[in-house]
Amino acid sequence: MPWAGWYDDASTMPTKQSGKRLTLLALLASMTAALAAGQDRPNFVFILSDDQGWSQLSFAMDPEVREAASSYLATPNMARLAERGMRFTSGYSPAPLCTPTRRSIFCGMTPARQRGTEFKSEFDWNGRLTLPQALKQADPNYRTAHFGKFGSDMGASPDEVGFDESDGWTTNRTGGMPAPMEERGRSVVKADPKLAFAITGRAVDFIERHIRRHPFYVQISHYATHLQVQTRQESLDMFETKGSPDRAVTHAFAGMLYDLDESIGRLLDALERLGISDSTYVIFMADNGGRGTIPGALNSLSAPNRPLNGAKHTLYEGGIRVPFLVAGPGVEPDSVSHVPVTGYDLLPTLYDLAGGQERLPAEVDGGSFRKVLQNRGTGRVERGFDGLVFHRPLHRAFPASAIRRGDFKLLLKYESPRQPAEQHLFNLASDVGEQTDLGAEMPDKAAELERMLFEYLRSVGANMPPQ
Repeated sequence: MPWAGWYDDASTMPTKQSGKRLTLLALLASMTAALAAGQDRPNFVFILSDDQGWSQLSFAMDPEVREAASSYLATPNMARLAERGMRFTSGYSPAPLCTPTRRSIFCGMTPARQRGTEFKSEFDWNGRLTLPQALKQADPNYRTAHFGKFGSDMGASPDEVGFDESDGWTTNRTGGMPAPMEERGRSVVKADPKLAFAITGRAVDFIERHIRRHPFYVQISHYATHLQVQTRQESLDMFETKGSPDRAVTHAFAGMLYDLDESIGRLLDALERLGISDSTYVIFMADNGGRGTIPGALNSLSAPNRPLNGAKHTLYEGGIRVPFLVAGPGVEPDSVSHVPVTGYDLLPTLYDLAGGQERLPAEVDGGSFRKVLQNRGTGRVERGFDGLVFHRPLHRAFPASAIRRGDFKLLLKYESPRQPAEQHLFNLASDVGEQTDLGAEMPDKAAELERMLFEYLRSVGANMPPQ
C-alpha cells in the first residue's frame, strides 16, 4: 500500500474517486471566486453622439451659462442622465471631427501622437493597448461590445480593437448618409431614424446576455445627429406644432435629436428594469462640436452652437467642447465639475474604475478622472502632459493647434510649419465664447503656452502643416 507511509492513520488515505472529487471541488471554487470577483466590477455603458454641440440640449451643460440651454430643443433623457450624475462643463472631444476622435478614445492618445492624414493614422494597432483590452487587463471577465458607427479609415476593425461583439466596420453611410452632398441636406422621415433604436436594442440584448455572468463594457456610437437629417413623423409633427426654433436649426433636426434622446431613455429604462443602474457607469459625450449650419435653417436666427464660437472642423470651443455626462457608483447626483476632461481620458479612467493595477503604457496621454467623479467634481486629472492638446495641421482651410491649461486656452492658426499666422489667448472661465483675445495683454502667458504646446508636438513627432 504505497499511500500508507504518507499518513499517520491509514483510514484517511484518499481513493482515486475522492481525489477526483477534490479536484472538481477545487475547480468549482476557483471558478466561483473568479465569477464573484467579476461581479464586483462595475459595468460601463458609453454613449457617443455624432456632431452634437455643447449647447444643443434643453438644459445648460454649465448651469452658469444659461443661454446655452435651448427652449426649443427637447432632450429630457439627457437631462435625466445629468440629474443622475455629473455634468462636466469643460468636456472636450479629442478632435473637431469624427474619426480621429474615435481612434483617440480607443487608444487614449491625442490625435497629434497618431500622425497620418486627416482620417488615416500611420500607427500600427498591433501591440497597442485599447480601451476594451485595458478593461480585460484589469479583469479578464469583462465582455465588450460596440454597436453603431465605427468610423472611416480607422486602421483596424472592431475585432482588432478588442471588441467581443460589434456591428462590424460601419460608417456614416451605414446610418443612412447618402453619397451626393446635395442629398445630405434633405430631411427624411423614417421609422427608425439613424438606426438609433436598432443599435440601442442590440446593446440591451448584449447586456441581458451578460449581466449574470460577466461585467461588461458596451459602446453605443450613434449616427445621429450627423447629416442627413432623419426623424420620425410624430417627432417632426411635435416640433412643427411647437413653432419657431430659438436658434438656427430645423423642425426635422430637432426631431432627430429628440429621437436620439428617446433611444437613450430606452437604454436607461432597461438598466433600471434589469436592476443594474447602481452598478453601471453611463458615460455620454459627442464626437465633436455641432455643425455651424443646418440645411434648411434660417440663418437670421442665432447660431446652432451659441454662445460658443466656431463649429465642427475648427479648434474654437464650438468645434471641440461637447456634452459630457457621467453617472454611476459613487457619483454625486446632479453634480457639476469644471475640471477639463476629454475623450482620451476615458481609457485610463475606466481602467481605474475597473480596478486596473498595472501601469499603463507611456504613450497613453489621458489621465484618470476617477477621483474627480468620487469627490463631487473637484480635483485634478494627472496626465503625462499637463494640459489638453488639440492638433489639426493638415486641413486646407483651418490648419491649427490649441492647448488648454487651467482656465487659459491658446489657439494657433498656421502660416507655415513653425510660424503661426495668428495667435489667440482666451480665459475660458470668464469668456466661454472666446470674444476677448488676451494675447497683447498677457504676452508671457501666451508665450508659455506656445512653448509647452510645441514641446509636446515635437515629443510625439506630430505632423505639421506642409510648406
